[in-house]
Amino acid sequence: MTTEPTTHHPIAVVGAGLGGLVLARVLHVHGIEAAVHELDPAPTARAQGGMLDIHQESGQAALRAADLHEEFRALIHAGGEELRILDRHAVLRLREEDTGDGGRPEVDRGRLRALLLASLPQGTIRWGAKVTAAVGLGDGRHRVTLADGSAFSTDLLVGADGAWSKIRPLVSDASPAYTGISLVELDLVDADTRHPVSAALVGGGMFFALGDGRGFLAHREPDGSVHAYTALRAPRGWHTAIDFTDAEAAKAALLEHFDGWDERLRSLIADADGALVPREIHALPVGHHWQPTPGVTLLGDAAHLMSPFAGEGANLAMLDGAELAAAIATHPGDPAAALARYEQALFPRSEAAAADSAANLIRCFSPTAPQELLDLFAAHRTTG
Repeated sequence: MTTEPTTHHPIAVVGAGLGGLVLARVLHVHGIEAAVHELDPAPTARAQGGMLDIHQESGQAALRAADLHEEFRALIHAGGEELRILDRHAVLRLREEDTGDGGRPEVDRGRLRALLLASLPQGTIRWGAKVTAAVGLGDGRHRVTLADGSAFSTDLLVGADGAWSKIRPLVSDASPAYTGISLVELDLVDADTRHPVSAALVGGGMFFALGDGRGFLAHREPDGSVHAYTALRAPRGWHTAIDFTDAEAAKAALLEHFDGWDERLRSLIADADGALVPREIHALPVGHHWQPTPGVTLLGDAAHLMSPFAGEGANLAMLDGAELAAAIATHPGDPAAALARYEQALFPRSEAAAADSAANLIRCFSPTAPQELLDLFAAHRTTG
């Protein structure tokens, strides 16, 4: 029989990413406490990634619910909504200017996370709290064990712990599958001064250069750097044959995949500063859902991991957090009713976004790219 620990949290959140933090913040706005457990030892333990476009109907709606929308507006990267789509010969096929009135302004992920962290009462986050196991105790309660051997119990357990969630197995047997697309992350620092050709090519916002199952994705950051990814169709584990601890060797190996591409595009690899980081893209099945499970639910990537090609991951995670908090506040003392309300909206919303993401992945890496992506933008302009 599983014993119940002496430490108890009525609401416990595993994971201090954007979704988990929005959940804790909106609960705080409603006067409800939550304990957030994060495996990182400190807020600055690792880089938080690059820019995010925050959508009016999801990420921004969540920030309004968190009473942080005005503070968010102060973080917006002016010019960041500019879009450029090129082909493998660096021919500009589409350019959209940032007019300043779009519904998807760009912000730095790290600065947005810092805003959310600063909005929470001291002690809300338990840093260095790596979850190793979670089991049911009956009546919707769960016991969660941490890497240091300690444990706590909770009436409502929320898995906000990303792609490889430790909480997901409580509700679902699904696990992320490799999509066949791999990215290699890289940076060009102080691009206007040190890499002026690349800076001029990428522009002030989001940039795609696509063709024949490969491509470059990049964006400008507020500090003037270019944060970029190479992307290619590749078998699982392809990167293990490359020594990514040797940046020059990694560049040479990666450039072989872009033979015949315009030299200005290849320079994004050749001139990169610092380490190159390979990342295989995984996704949960489109339409992933689970049967109602007393006392536990998921949000963000733990619930609906998808490729980044719809720009929805962070936005949905924040909306998930805000809507779950609202459901809890609407049904105080009734976790079953709160989870039913939340999941009823969660599943169809995340299925639609995951389907769009999967379709966009195919568009971006088809043999005739970027034409399918251009057609998509043209259709969106036609339908308004």
